[in-house]
Amino acid sequence: MPRTALTGTRIRARRTASGMRQADLARLVGVSPSYLNLIEHNRRNVGDDLLEKLAKVMGIAPEALLEGGEGEVMEAVRSAAAWAGGRGGDDASQPLQVPELERVEEFLGRFPGWAWVLAGMQRRVEELERVVEQLSDRMTHDPYLPAALHEIVSAVTSVQSTAAILADGDDVDPEWQRKFHANILADSARLADGAEALVSYLDASNARETGLAAPQEEIESWLAGRGWHVAELEAPGPLDLEALVDAQIEIASDAARSLALRWLRRFRADAQALPLGPFTEALADAGPDPERLAARFGAPLDRVFRRLAMLPTVTGTPQPGLVLCDGSGTLTFRRPVEGFALPRFGGACPLWPLYQAMLRPSLPIRTELITAARVAQRFDAFAFASVVGPARFDMPPVIEAAMLLVPASLRAPDAARDRPVLHVGPSCRICPEPRCMARREPSILARGGQGPETGDDPGAWEPGESGLRF
Repeated sequence: MPRTALTGTRIRARRTASGMRQADLARLVGVSPSYLNLIEHNRRNVGDDLLEKLAKVMGIAPEALLEGGEGEVMEAVRSAAAWAGGRGGDDASQPLQVPELERVEEFLGRFPGWAWVLAGMQRRVEELERVVEQLSDRMTHDPYLPAALHEIVSAVTSVQSTAAILADGDDVDPEWQRKFHANILADSARLADGAEALVSYLDASNARETGLAAPQEEIESWLAGRGWHVAELEAPGPLDLEALVDAQIEIASDAARSLALRWLRRFRADAQALPLGPFTEALADAGPDPERLAARFGAPLDRVFRRLAMLPTVTGTPQPGLVLCDGSGTLTFRRPVEGFALPRFGGACPLWPLYQAMLRPSLPIRTELITAARVAQRFDAFAFASVVGPARFDMPPVIEAAMLLVPASLRAPDAARDRPVLHVGPSCRICPEPRCMARREPSILARGGQGPETGDDPGAWEPGESGLRF
């Protein structure tokens, strides 16, 4: 049975809550009070037999004394310690402060209140980092923002010009005054509507993205609410997809319904070509290796990518992510993966394997990605591009690229290790990785606002002056 050093803390808490003395409990389970005291203070491990005796005497299940809700707290504390140990102090002149990772269970057992506080702060920091990543992505690449800001500036300029005419012209004809006043009223309403729309759109940058701005976001939000799996598609026999889409009240706009129907047809074809039962059996045997799965079923790699990303979610198991883009580089589908900052509008180095595949259709690409974050995480990126539709002489080919992101924890034990490794960040503006020759602009996270190397003047920094980390 799984246990940590916190088992003793739980034994002590349960005994105290029941009003039982330590000496009495020790006598009933056949150990000395001093030995039980060491167990309760997390200085001795408790064996399975003794654990069952303690639980029986106190009238509880043995599982109640094992790891419970503290597991999430411990993971958050470990995450904070890993970040602090990897980064050190912000001031390079100060000595590196490395937390004692081997004593994290003791810390949680002796100071549970402080551990909960630290875990809460760590979760809040991670949440704020995700918000910063989303806002940075929107500010840098979102095509809607320049148009919205242009609309607001145009309305402000129009109001200002009309007001200036009225203020400077004492002899303006009354008829023209009425026209100018009407213009000011119309432009002020236009300004208010534009500002309200912009604020609502920016508010859609929270983690759940409830304020949706495009049909694609609407579809992705609906799929996320279903755990990225549409169980109806697994049913054998004919299926009325139009009726299925019409029954989804979360898909409100006509454009989103049309897009949903397109995606469901594709996912339905994937489910029929790779039936859930045989596919999950093969997955348990081969692991999330798209190449082996594609060979076993005789299916294209991109179809295997989509199927892996749209399987039923297994509670407590990391799920793979999926990104699709067309020949213009536009992301047409995103299935996010925990711990990986996936941009919405493209143009960021996490998509590097995806665009590499776009340059070389039909050539599979496999890369290990390490996130340049407070706590780095590893992912296997599988990318593949192919021509969509039949070949035609009267138009260029339509190419689609797909990238599957598999957390390293799901990697098969016998997976090959000789793959290229790439350190990636969410965007140059908020990426802490200083040694990248592909950097387009200095990071705002650089120490003291300095350049990407060792304290250079940001004004003297040039893109690509340091080494890309492979």
